[in-house]
Amino acid sequence: MHGQIYKIYSDSYFVNIGGNIVSCKIREVLKKQKTSVVTGDFVEVSADVITKILPRKSFIKRPSVANVDQIVVVSALKEPDLDFEQLNRYIAFAKYYKIPIILCFNKEDLEFECVLQNKIEEIYGDLGYKIAFTSAKEKRGTEYLSKLLKGKLSALCGNSGVGKSSLINSLNPDINLRTQEVSEKLSRGTHTTRHCEIIQVNAETRIIDTPGFSNVKFDFILPKDVDYLFEEIYKYKNKCKYSDCLHINETGCEVLKNIDNIDHTRYESYLNFVKEAFEYKEKVKYNGKKTETHNKLHNNKSVVKISEKKRQGGRNTQKQKLYREFENNENE
Repeated sequence: MHGQIYKIYSDSYFVNIGGNIVSCKIREVLKKQKTSVVTGDFVEVSADVITKILPRKSFIKRPSVANVDQIVVVSALKEPDLDFEQLNRYIAFAKYYKIPIILCFNKEDLEFECVLQNKIEEIYGDLGYKIAFTSAKEKRGTEYLSKLLKGKLSALCGNSGVGKSSLINSLNPDINLRTQEVSEKLSRGTHTTRHCEIIQVNAETRIIDTPGFSNVKFDFILPKDVDYLFEEIYKYKNKCKYSDCLHINETGCEVLKNIDNIDHTRYESYLNFVKEAFEYKEKVKYNGKKTETHNKLHNNKSVVKISEKKRQGGRNTQKQKLYREFENNENE
């Protein structure tokens, strides 16, 4: 039988098989192979045991979910205050996994500067993202959000306290998910959602409610690949003088020539993500499995390699100098 994992709790995998939720265990051989099994996975089941994970059409590592049609990034306009860098992290993260994005800004019932809403529309609307302004408390804007969710499996992502569970409750009050107020002392929410779970909002709409988190870091890609995650930066890339331009302080950088066309919060986020990517580059450099040998194969003959000391000068290319300069600037 085929089904889809709706929830994982401890060692139990709750699988929807033909509309019935069945508690299953995972086959021992899959455990030994350390096979990744996440909410949203389509699986084969035999005698309440998951025997096979079927191919995924989409996957995100954090939160770990599979086969979603889109990611809805939920942010609060107030309580907690909108953090543009954190928002950009979620957007870039979704873009890395090539999953469509919807931006939802909740708590519109609270008092906030109107200029904030205009800024959001100016930055992200111009980038082509669908934007929904909602108030889960007053059920305002939820009708438009419901249209965006219709017929899809959507993963809701966002920091704790932004109102993800409240939004789901406003779409269908019968669901009645647990919610909690934002701490006045810490100005942030607490984790009311403990695990990823598919929720059937109505006959046509399903949502994966995910735990709130804020420590997404781009320490898994190389610096040269970060610009792809920013549409307004990447579109200038091919016109840069150097193909591996990082758009920081390079000569002939088309991005820097058009910097006034890029919102400063987006560019600052880009620089921070590049810095994190450098940390990954250094980690790979020093912790990689590559081993140094004293000989190499040349024309099918074993010849002595040039010493590390003599090769060092040749490694100091212009690109590496730029890397060091960028690191030094960040440390000042």
